[in-house]
Amino acid sequence: MTPKAQLKSFMARFTPEVETLAQHVLVKMRARFPNAIQMVYDNYNFLVIGFSPTERPSEAIFSIAMSPRWVSLCFLQAGPKLPDPEKLLRGSGKRVRHIRLESAAVLDQPPVEALMSQALQLAAVPFNPATSGRLIIRSVSAKQRPRRPKT
Repeated sequence: MTPKAQLKSFMARFTPEVETLAQHVLVKMRARFPNAIQMVYDNYNFLVIGFSPTERPSEAIFSIAMSPRWVSLCFLQAGPKLPDPEKLLRGSGKRVRHIRLESAAVLDQPPVEALMSQALQLAAVPFNPATSGRLIIRSVSAKQRPRRPKT
């Protein structure tokens, strides 16, 4: 099975609303970062697609995290250092912050674009225009929480 088909099968386990939102978000992120190495982690809690300039997970700048009820854009490096006058960022960890996405259009809002620009400037390794973007399945957890909310 190709990585693309495998990702599609992972996403299909979510509700149609979450799956569709994540697909639209991925389209926008792939257009914005065509040179990104997309690393997929189908872990215990979330399905995560990281966007990195290299194959090193520690160098990923953004990720899309799918949970049973929502999709989030995660800022993986220096999240607490990002200027956030609109108070969009959630989380209290030392490195990561996230925004819960109500629609893919949120990515085009000026405050979110500003956060993404700042994250790119603070990134340890920038995206390389000469790199060919690709999709890699990095890990699949044998044990996972349900991908759909309890009804």
